[in-house]
Amino acid sequence: MTASFQDEKDRASGWFRSLRDDIVAAFEGLEDSHVDGPLSDMAAGRFDISNTTRTSDDGSDAGGGVMSVMRGGRVFEKVGVNISTVYGTLGERAQKAMAARGVPGMADDPRFWASGISLVAHMQNPHAPAVHMNTRMFWTPGAWWFGGGSDLNPCIEYADDTSHFHATQQQYLDPHGTEIYPKLKQWADEYFYIPHRKRARGVGGIFMDDRNTGDWEVDFALTQDIGRAFLPAYQPLVEKRRNQVWTETDKDAQLVHRGLYAEYNLVYDRGTKFGLETGHDANAVLMSLPPMAKWI
Repeated sequence: MTASFQDEKDRASGWFRSLRDDIVAAFEGLEDSHVDGPLSDMAAGRFDISNTTRTSDDGSDAGGGVMSVMRGGRVFEKVGVNISTVYGTLGERAQKAMAARGVPGMADDPRFWASGISLVAHMQNPHAPAVHMNTRMFWTPGAWWFGGGSDLNPCIEYADDTSHFHATQQQYLDPHGTEIYPKLKQWADEYFYIPHRKRARGVGGIFMDDRNTGDWEVDFALTQDIGRAFLPAYQPLVEKRRNQVWTETDKDAQLVHRGLYAEYNLVYDRGTKFGLETGHDANAVLMSLPPMAKWI
């Protein structure tokens, strides 16, 4: 493996782009196939695509990405599927945070490279669950690691939806070791928790960070299967729930639940903090916020 990890970086960023393309096509397909039920008389939603850029403090190029956002569709009220590859030198706060987490060499050399995909979907129908997914690779001169996962965020919970979401993820993770899914599930339960509300933001999923077993290929393969599990775990739930009739009470419950989601992302989410502290496009970083929310 080369000292620069350039081949590995290229493979990882290429994979995130490929996964993004598959998800965008699948979600536009859901819009096209929604021909009965609520809002089916609307035009099918399409993603607006824009490039994002990041510049260093001295004005030099520091990477960027592609932001893909659909608003006001038949099925999706707002969904974003972003990819980015950024690099440069970490600011003092981010450098200290990485060093505190035990990243080797970070206290002496703040250079970094990071690439990943980030997705959040907020639905028109309150019976169809919101969802979050991201996977990423991070590199510094002293270390590399993978992170990410996906979690389901219904405002109206259905036990069979939760069971399907978790069972599909376990199906994709078990070939990597039957101990991995329970570990990542517990990690998600702990990570996607809102301390000031004393509750989880959803019904869980899987999550990992700082994944470095010493074998890049093994860890990359696991990261890919976390991404591959997403559509089979989520798409059938949308297809099942998108035609259900909802009430104003249902919509109100959705808006209140979105408030919880916004609180978590703005106060606790590590990715949001990192993106803003490293100077990435604020619109891309905050893409996860719902289009409308409500607080009691």
